[in-house]
Amino acid sequence: MSQVIVQVEDLNLSYKGLHAVQNISFSVESGEVLAVIGQNGSGKTSTVECIEGLRKPDGGRIQVFGKNPWLHRNEVYKEVGVQLQEAEYPLKIRVEEQCRLFAGFYERPADWNLLLKQMGLDDKRKCLISKLSGGERQRLSILLSLIGRPKLLILDELTTGLDPEVRQNMWISFENIRKGGVAIIMVSHYLDEVEALADKILYLEKGKQEFWGTQQEFREYAKGRISDDEYEENLSLEKLYLKIAPKTTGLTMEGIL
Repeated sequence: MSQVIVQVEDLNLSYKGLHAVQNISFSVESGEVLAVIGQNGSGKTSTVECIEGLRKPDGGRIQVFGKNPWLHRNEVYKEVGVQLQEAEYPLKIRVEEQCRLFAGFYERPADWNLLLKQMGLDDKRKCLISKLSGGERQRLSILLSLIGRPKLLILDELTTGLDPEVRQNMWISFENIRKGGVAIIMVSHYLDEVEALADKILYLEKGKQEFWGTQQEFREYAKGRISDDEYEENLSLEKLYLKIAPKTTGLTMEGIL
């Protein structure tokens, strides 16, 4: 039976008078994948940081495993794995040393030696993290997020820098993790990734919640925002999103030549 893992109600957050997040409400259940999408500056990172307990909201209510993540961050983090798009590591630490360090934070850590093999990093265990390629660092970041056997995974740009084959394998892995009852919140600009993995979508524009619901409901919502001439039943999620997202100024040759 599904359990509500994350509950957000009327979330508000401002920076120096700028409304970064305004009246956002949604929930995530066990075994469910929620994709948070929107342009840069739409409030995706701010929303997720509030869920992680890294920022204190100005208003609203957040419950993660029934607890306030700002007040009970240490308790909540025992059940949460976080993969950041850009993570900083000590310059002189090796891959296996970082894995062993993370495993020491948990009472019942996952087998990180097995994870190294599954992530294709076993031959890099003695390598300094600073010497890893971008894709290898990304895989390590994902591995570290899994060491604590989390019940909630928060993923920021899951497959940035990964080869197509590795991306596909990663999708399969996280589909299996979801089937095991883990709730996943993923922030992504890759709409093919969202289409492949997400059960529900949270779409933000300029800090405001424009949509929250299933992929099919998102298609119905998008259909209502564009003309009949623009809409096609078989449009990919990415093409559909591009039709409704606020337009930005494209690069021209004026001023370059």
